[in-house]
Amino acid sequence: MLDRLVDRVFEAVLFDMDGTLIDSTPAVIRSWDRWAAEHDVPSLRVAGWHGVPSANVVRGVLPPDRQEAAIVRIQEIEIEIADLDGIVVLPGAAEALEALRNGKTAIATSCTLPLAKARIAASQLVPPSVLVTADDVARGKPAPDPYLQAARRLGVDPTSCLVVEDAPAGLESARVAGCATLAVTTTTSPEDLIADAVVKDLSDVRFKATPAGIQLELAN
Repeated sequence: MLDRLVDRVFEAVLFDMDGTLIDSTPAVIRSWDRWAAEHDVPSLRVAGWHGVPSANVVRGVLPPDRQEAAIVRIQEIEIEIADLDGIVVLPGAAEALEALRNGKTAIATSCTLPLAKARIAASQLVPPSVLVTADDVARGKPAPDPYLQAARRLGVDPTSCLVVEDAPAGLESARVAGCATLAVTTTTSPEDLIADAVVKDLSDVRFKATPAGIQLELAN
């Protein structure tokens, strides 16, 4: 299962957030259902965009003359406190971040900075010091920019990084950036995840930070 990763030593581990470290699915569905109703967009048209920045979703479903105001509106809805209910830390996520506390690690998320901070606070997850959001890059996932930016901030080569993702768009972003990939099946079927290794969730693996770098192994 981890054959392509267990013998490698990584300089850094870069995590996606929603669906990888935290489960924000109820909040995401509520936010987009509300937005879709306000903008006369069928809910099915905003489904299937997991891992893609909200602004790109809006651009994908509305004509140009309606996009600017609609992007502002979804961002307003997403950060409302009522839409943070039900956000929880996924299995193994807190333990993974704790194991890497003395290693190089980052979160690269398609959320805006205010939304990322709100969801992290709601989950009570202790995040790494490097947080890359949609506000920090010109192009969001599936473009490589988020993971390239995370590696740059950590001062490491992207090809020496392991990316942990749950979404096809995020995995494509990581591959184009040159990173190794570990996929979790928390939101997507295994057959739809193209990665160096696939596990159920982060409770299936264990990270070990050493002076030489970071190693990955199956959890006992």
